[in-house]
Amino acid sequence: MSLPNCPQCASDYTYQDGALLICPMCAHEWTDGDGADDTPVIKDAVGNVLTDGDSVTVIKDLKVKGSSTPIKVGTKVKSIRLIYDAPDDHDIDCKIDGFGAMKLKSSVVKKA
Repeated sequence: MSLPNCPQCASDYTYQDGALLICPMCAHEWTDGDGADDTPVIKDAVGNVLTDGDSVTVIKDLKVKGSSTPIKVGTKVKSIRLIYDAPDDHDIDCKIDGFGAMKLKSSVVKKA
């Protein structure tokens, strides 16, 4: 079986991992052969794929600007929304009880 080249960097070293095709050269992941209209896959700190509406748990204390109390380890965040084209690394939009609406990085959460 011949796998398609990476749609981002045109590398021919792509490999398949379950339903995903992965390029080891640029770390691009996609599900179909053309890669033209798929959205990127966002994973949590341990590698679980996140989707809109998931609940996640914070895995480390997070300082919050303008607040004297940090978000503690183990804080559960419900009904997340993923941001695929964020200009910074914050790819989760959510509302945390006691703190309000904010953005988080997927590298500091674990799927609950």
